[in-house]
Amino acid sequence: MRRFAQAIADTESLPAGLPASLARTLAAGPDHYNIAKGGVATVLARDHDGSIAVADMVWGLVPRWSKEPATPYTTVTARLERAPRSRIYAQAWAQRPCVLPMTGYYKWDRARRPPWPLFVQRKDGRVLLAAGLWEHWESEDGQQLDSFTVLTGPNHAIPAPLTPDGPIFIAPAAALDWLSGAFKTPAALNARATTPALEAYAVSRAFRDPARDDYTLLEPVDPDAAAATAEPPQWDGDAWDERDADE
Repeated sequence: MRRFAQAIADTESLPAGLPASLARTLAAGPDHYNIAKGGVATVLARDHDGSIAVADMVWGLVPRWSKEPATPYTTVTARLERAPRSRIYAQAWAQRPCVLPMTGYYKWDRARRPPWPLFVQRKDGRVLLAAGLWEHWESEDGQQLDSFTVLTGPNHAIPAPLTPDGPIFIAPAAALDWLSGAFKTPAALNARATTPALEAYAVSRAFRDPARDDYTLLEPVDPDAAAATAEPPQWDGDAWDERDADE
């Protein structure tokens, strides 16, 4: 998972069970169809007083001990089983769970030649909730950054021919428990993980262009016909053969 969409049309698009105030705030947010590393997304997280809040954060967790507001390694995803003992994620695991609402995400179908991007979403069209971790970074001169990562692991609900591995999805009740700090181990979170029925369909490779962010990126395409078209004139290195490294 290296790109995702967050375009919540209304509160009816969200799975039932979230507090109404959170659902309204999420639905009122701007639509984004091409969020990549370093992009800003809306997440659910605990506020300083322990309440659940909606916050905008940068995708790609920056640990608080980092000297710079960036990392030389990829931190957009973190393996669930390794996160609690990881130098990068351990403190966030212990103190800062978050939930990422997403319309769906892009994933390469590597069974095709050439590989082709598919968009993965719920069959019923509702929003997916993915478990994540967030961190607050601050420099000595007062510069601040809130960033997040998405927890990943084996997920056999992801439709073939895609590899059965991806975000840890949770239902609203489990999401609220996760945000409250109820799950202390990866096994505890895994036991509550539930993936609704998913579907995946071919989309244009145009999402590789960082300047593109519109609903047409989600329109279905015929890969055989589209393969003859030129590559986007500008792209950010998200090549078809990039592997989904987790840490």
